[in-house]
Amino acid sequence: MDARPRVGQLDKGAHGRARAAREGSVDWLATLFGGRPRCAADLRWRTRKAAPQQLWLVIVDASASTRRHQALSQAKGLLVQLFDLAYRSRARLALLTASGRQPQWQRHGLKASAALRPWLDGLGAGGGTPLIEALEQAREWLCIRQKSHGTEQRRCIVLTDGRIKAWQTLQSLGCPTVVVDIESGPIRLGRARQLAEQLLADYRHLDSL
Repeated sequence: MDARPRVGQLDKGAHGRARAAREGSVDWLATLFGGRPRCAADLRWRTRKAAPQQLWLVIVDASASTRRHQALSQAKGLLVQLFDLAYRSRARLALLTASGRQPQWQRHGLKASAALRPWLDGLGAGGGTPLIEALEQAREWLCIRQKSHGTEQRRCIVLTDGRIKAWQTLQSLGCPTVVVDIESGPIRLGRARQLAEQLLADYRHLDSL
């Protein structure tokens, strides 16, 4: 099954069009998930007017299945880009990994910095897939965060191969969300796309980024 989507359709997703006007500062995250920028017209912009603090919540599925065809290794390349974009955008990062028996918080809304590189280098795949638990924890944490940081602009990025046996219907995370499908190899189950649909999230395959 070919789970790869067309490139550059994020601005038509469930959360509306990213601002494309040439003013303010570049919205690096929206630009990245809109597809590979090939010219200045592909950049997404945010206005200087009303520019709230940004928080990017990154959820990484590092279960044993992500070792297949070096899926997690390839996803690390995207994470390097995300951390760099967060630094450029002066966004705060929250990191949650799903592997082993339960999700693990690695960072709670701190500024992006070079200190993230050792953590990323040491990130390995193994154990079970507590991704659903991670999503539930993330939704609860974002709800609490909303009460204390009401003007903050929150986004969530979920990196997963979607190889979960079964799950019940999920609620959205309450903020613009992108599910990045890192499933690779000749046979693809396409479950990450189903996950994105339930979360009311935009869907991207890693190959398109």
